Amino acid sequence: MTNATPTAAALAPEIARIFALQQEHQWAAKASSAAERKAKLARLKAAVESHADDIVAAVLEDTRKPEAEIRVTEVMNIVGNVQRNIDNLDAWMTPTQVATSMNPADSAEIRYEARGVCLILGPWNFPLGLTLGPVAAAIAAGNCCMVKLTDLCPATARVAATIIREAFDERDVALFEGDVSVATALLDLPFHHIFFTGSTRVGKIVMTAAARNLASVTLELGGKSPVIIDDGADIDLIAAQLANAKQFNGGQACICPDYVFVKPDKQAQLVDGFKANVAKNLYSESGEIRKEAIAQIVNKANFDRVKAMVDDALAQGATVAAGGVLDETDLTIHPTMLTNVTPQMKILQNEIFAPVLPVMTYDTLDQAISYIEARDKPLALYVYSPNEEAVEQVLARTSSGGVTVNGVFSHYLENNLPFGGVNHSGMGSYHGVFGFKAFSHERAVYRHR
Repeated sequence: MTNATPTAAALAPEIARIFALQQEHQWAAKASSAAERKAKLARLKAAVESHADDIVAAVLEDTRKPEAEIRVTEVMNIVGNVQRNIDNLDAWMTPTQVATSMNPADSAEIRYEARGVCLILGPWNFPLGLTLGPVAAAIAAGNCCMVKLTDLCPATARVAATIIREAFDERDVALFEGDVSVATALLDLPFHHIFFTGSTRVGKIVMTAAARNLASVTLELGGKSPVIIDDGADIDLIAAQLANAKQFNGGQACICPDYVFVKPDKQAQLVDGFKANVAKNLYSESGEIRKEAIAQIVNKANFDRVKAMVDDALAQGATVAAGGVLDETDLTIHPTMLTNVTPQMKILQNEIFAPVLPVMTYDTLDQAISYIEARDKPLALYVYSPNEEAVEQVLARTSSGGVTVNGVFSHYLENNLPFGGVNHSGMGSYHGVFGFKAFSHERAVYRHR
């Protein structure tokens, strides 16, 4: 392989060849048995395990994440995900029997059949975990797929290509490296299903491309995920959890808390707890940040985007209550908490995707709920409250992809729950059986007797 980044023009013949190959092979893949699909998944699991150190080195090169985070999200998570598909595939593939209303002597069932040839486009924040997870689901469901990682993670894409080649015949799965033109060229093809993880802006481009071929889509996007802290909640515990959440991957996670509502008399305690936990987790005894313990912002463009939002907030009267250091030399942002923020500030209008957390005070739960109701539906919503009636009020009057009550991230981590967004935060869901279903068509079969 040369050092030059492949372009769509250079790869056009190969893209066309692979697509034609998978179009022909899709029927054999669809008819494959559970044992055959599990064998493919087992090879994927073995390839990831054998290249674990290569994965860590590549993701570190592309993103400068802490090694422990990489091993959890880009190795262990993938291995566990693949094994979960293997363990449950027989049950998932079993047709669901339904009662017949026209003639009790007849029978009816729902069969889960492969969608066909799928396109999977991965993101940069968890470049392998959020790409191979959907690949495992697609294979479990009997599909063929073509895969493209983001051009922001070329080292990871190289390792991913090696893993895919070791695990799969190119008729089943093929991965293409290259710049953004390669992704654009792939989107021009008449895939049966497109699975995209990334920004809402690019999600609209993907959906437009899918519409040209009436392809179904799963869009895993993002948005501004709010936190509501109700009366009686444990402020010290919440401060620690928010500090950890904003440290994780440098705040570059689609489900990361994006802004917080707290009562005025608890704001100082929340700020103090946030600062204390950041200091404990990230700073040395001499007071210097341990930069190896937090991921850098992925590139200069995203760093500048976040800095512009912070500068805009400060210019309009926001206060740096914690952190506030944005180091342009290596694109590191210290976990930061802003107070005195207002809705007119850009930091409350755009997804932050960085370790910066605006805090707003509120007097009544109705105020916080009304604020959330008036905005795009977020991917995640977090509510801390000992009052079940208050929790139910939040659930009844808001909408989000998922909710964790008295914690963060748990609705994502529980694989027996569907994970996905709604409207601007996404479309469709996956994880566990929901991933299998995302890549399946529920086919109705009625038998007269």
